[in-house]
Amino acid sequence: MKQSIDTDADAIVVDEVFPHSPAVIWTALTSGALIARWLMAPQGFSAVVGTHFTFQTRPAGAWDGTIRCEVLEAMAEERLSYAWKSGDEGNVGYGAMLETVVVFTLAKTESGTRLRLVHSGFRLPKNEVAYGSMSEGWKKVIGRLNTVVTEEVAPDTTH
Repeated sequence: MKQSIDTDADAIVVDEVFPHSPAVIWTALTSGALIARWLMAPQGFSAVVGTHFTFQTRPAGAWDGTIRCEVLEAMAEERLSYAWKSGDEGNVGYGAMLETVVVFTLAKTESGTRLRLVHSGFRLPKNEVAYGSMSEGWKKVIGRLNTVVTEEVAPDTTH
């Protein structure tokens, strides 16, 4: 498993190569039960454009901890994107208003699948706390995704 991180002023980018087929990675990205294991438990998720779903995390100030998402793009075994909105205008730091987009792009490689995650739309300095914590958090999340794929989706297979 090879991982690299790069950060722009307003985006977090994580590239990972998994020794599994795009179909296997897609399953882990689009199964609610599996998403719950590597990210958070989604409520109402379906990999269908226009689907609204939520994640629940620690509340802060006027924000109830709900992350509101909408599937923007779902191309099987190629690309999944969703809006990621959270926070409250009245909060500063953790829980500040956040309106971003998460994109997962899959590409077949000789050794399996390259997964590129881009979480964009951070407004600095307003979203500095979220940007900093999510920059580190996405690295851990992708590591957990690898564990879930290896243990649950494709325990005896590689590309």
